[in-house]
Amino acid sequence: MAIKRVLLQTKRPKGPLICGDQGCAGCSWIFRGLSESDQKELQKLMRPVRYEADETIFHEGAPAFGFFIICHGQVKLVKQGSGAKRQILKIVGPGELLGEENIFDGKTHGASARTLEPTSARFIKREEFLDFLKRHPQVALQLAEKIARELQGFQAKLIEVAYEGCRARLARLLLALAHEYGEEVEEGLQITAKLTRNDLAEMAGISTETAIRTLTELEERRLIRLERRKIYILDPEGLAEMASALPSAPTENVL
Repeated sequence: MAIKRVLLQTKRPKGPLICGDQGCAGCSWIFRGLSESDQKELQKLMRPVRYEADETIFHEGAPAFGFFIICHGQVKLVKQGSGAKRQILKIVGPGELLGEENIFDGKTHGASARTLEPTSARFIKREEFLDFLKRHPQVALQLAEKIARELQGFQAKLIEVAYEGCRARLARLLLALAHEYGEEVEEGLQITAKLTRNDLAEMAGISTETAIRTLTELEERRLIRLERRKIYILDPEGLAEMASALPSAPTENVL
């Protein structure tokens, strides 16, 4: 399908259901391979937390005391630039980790995290998790692999921002969102992530005015349909022609 051809990535696999919440789809793949007793050991480190929609989980520059596993909901990770400019680095959904890049150095958060919708998560203290990693080195290796994959994804995004036009960037972003958060409906794929036009602009690295103008153009060409905060992908093949593949594959939670 065109979406997969352009994205050069597959759905991220899930790991075991550790938190005990039966409504959860499973935790991150970095926990695959843990025995049942190991999973129970990890579960004892988890502290349940809940956030309302549009609520800050942590601020850029705040001390990083640990990380989160998202159970339900979606969170955007936002980097503040000069002036009022911001860049949404990624969207974190169920089963994914939030703030894991600070596990090893224990410094401050490099970006802010804010919920897109009501969100429940599990928080794990950094020191306790480091002790867990010493006893379970396979998880440490898989975590290192995950962080390396994200680094490769961000490198690909740098190339995209430097050399790609706004239309190609936005088309690729819409395909990525449809691939990761798309739900099949009668007229195509509906992107279920609750994103504003400003969010899309900050994810694509373009101005809000440019994003609105480009979205209108895509709608006029019947590639997408806009309905308030809902976006429907009507013609993924058409979007794929507009969005050439990145030179390297973003394989880990980077849109």
